[in-house]
Amino acid sequence: MPVRHQLLAVAVATMWGLNFLAIEASLAHVPPFFLVALRFAVIAVPTLLWVPRPQVPLRWLVGYGLGFGTVQFLFLYWGMAVGMPAGLASLVLQASAPFTLVLGATLLSERVGPRGVAGVVVAAAGLAVVGWHRAETASLLPFLLTLAGALGWAVGNVCSRQARPPRPLHLTLWMSVVPPLPMGLLALVVEGPERIATAMTTLATPGGLLALAGLAYTVLVGTVVASGVWTWLMARHPASSVAPFSMLVPVVGMSSAWLVLGERVSPTELAGGGLVVGGVLLATLSRGGARLPAPAPHPAPDPPGPPAASPTAPTPLRR
Repeated sequence: MPVRHQLLAVAVATMWGLNFLAIEASLAHVPPFFLVALRFAVIAVPTLLWVPRPQVPLRWLVGYGLGFGTVQFLFLYWGMAVGMPAGLASLVLQASAPFTLVLGATLLSERVGPRGVAGVVVAAAGLAVVGWHRAETASLLPFLLTLAGALGWAVGNVCSRQARPPRPLHLTLWMSVVPPLPMGLLALVVEGPERIATAMTTLATPGGLLALAGLAYTVLVGTVVASGVWTWLMARHPASSVAPFSMLVPVVGMSSAWLVLGERVSPTELAGGGLVVGGVLLATLSRGGARLPAPAPHPAPDPPGPPAASPTAPTPLRR
């Protein structure tokens, strides 16, 4: 990769890492389930109006939307709302990569090489260390919820793999149509119309404006700009050249959370985090097994324009 493309990859990882601060700002004012519905509704409306439906089986489109869009962000936002630190969330979500490898091997019969198996084991050991430490020093529930979000992302990856859309951009855009309805209904039942109405009618307050700014960052910067640049890079370079840059996401996420929010990470969590990052890299770049999609905290619809991947620049999870 040319240096300028490497700098673009670093910029994307930085934008995705800062995304967790934006989510934290929005969650301080808007209930988590309703925030997920709102996030995807903002993208779903223009998609329904202007983007043709992808020519893929409906079950894989819905499965992608439910796994990647609904389950991932339901549990991620829920976990952060009940106490998962933003920086640590950016790390734990990287478990989606080894989860995807395991699901691909068990459900799709994809071959996993020795390095892939070793990567899964190392990443699992790192997650166990982080989870054990959280159980000893704080509530384990936020960690488990975030881990469930990573599993939802992996399920979405498998559905996307099976869909094999002729135009991946359209599948990604239409995925955003799935979460608003189930998440909106869940928000009404669990969080209640009064809580939702209070959040929406107080958006003009300082906290509400900060929440809007966080939502705007998540949709425009974390989604449109960052995902668009990432897709552009993946279309021009092998996945093995681009994917490692995603490991900068938890570095940026944890560093920015420390600087802005004052979050502290214990030496034990740092050690576990190092194992997770190393295991993900080992599994993602495994030779002889299926290449995994580069983990990213909030990938979402890419803006129109990126060219289709060439045979020399494979798209993650597509052969």
